[in-house]
Amino acid sequence: MSPSLKTLALAALLSSLFIARSTPAAPADPQIDTIDGHRLETVTIKSPDAKLCVVFENGSRATVDSWTKVIAALPPDVSVFAYNRPGYGNSQQTNTPRDGKTIVQELRRDLQQRGLKPPYILVGHSLGGLYMQLFARRHPDEVAGLVLVDAVYPRVIKKPENFPLWTRAAKQAFFSRAINEEIDLIHQTGEQVDALPSIDDKPIVQLINRPTDPTAVPVDFGVVDNDPQTVAYVKALYPTAKKIFVDSDHQMQKQSSLEVANAINDVIASARSLR
Repeated sequence: MSPSLKTLALAALLSSLFIARSTPAAPADPQIDTIDGHRLETVTIKSPDAKLCVVFENGSRATVDSWTKVIAALPPDVSVFAYNRPGYGNSQQTNTPRDGKTIVQELRRDLQQRGLKPPYILVGHSLGGLYMQLFARRHPDEVAGLVLVDAVYPRVIKKPENFPLWTRAAKQAFFSRAINEEIDLIHQTGEQVDALPSIDDKPIVQLINRPTDPTAVPVDFGVVDNDPQTVAYVKALYPTAKKIFVDSDHQMQKQSSLEVANAINDVIASARSLR
């Protein structure tokens, strides 16, 4: 198993299973909105001069507060939207499917309800990175750039029926309904991404956790496809993307917030130069 795919495997399973502002300002506190009759916990910062909106998507089990330091390091002339998906934090559980297509549809609705118009810089951590890849491919005209923070990629996670029995049992025992439903649909979401055209014409940065500590051992819990074909596929996914290897842990947005903020600011600058 190559180091890059080991990193992806560790990112996926740790989450699924068990530069600076010119005038620094504290991020807005989370607030509760009611959208289509459901509570949604969000952080929304609207800049009156914004030509871009930076949109954050959490990984599995992560909540909006994990982006606090990153948001504080963004420039003041962009708008920001971060939120907890239904069933996370103070966001109300829904009965809608937890596949990527539905999650992207709901996110676009949430942005519209908050009056946050494209173009968007999409930032996704772990499983949230898979959702943001789908967003960018489904709605390329709305997306100005993409930052993937130790992201999950299509084909890496097996179908849930192929998980080891003990992994399925532990998932059901220890994780919430929302998390279980998302995990069970990771492979399907990857197929949704895979079925759409590439987005190599956009600025993309891939932040990849590569710890140097010799005690850092990746574990895949039996749910990762690490065959040579999958390794080659993942390596070839975004040939023009800038790849940045960071000595961190999977929660890179908290452990290495400056590196994440710098990557977002690089994409913001690239997106502006192309407009």
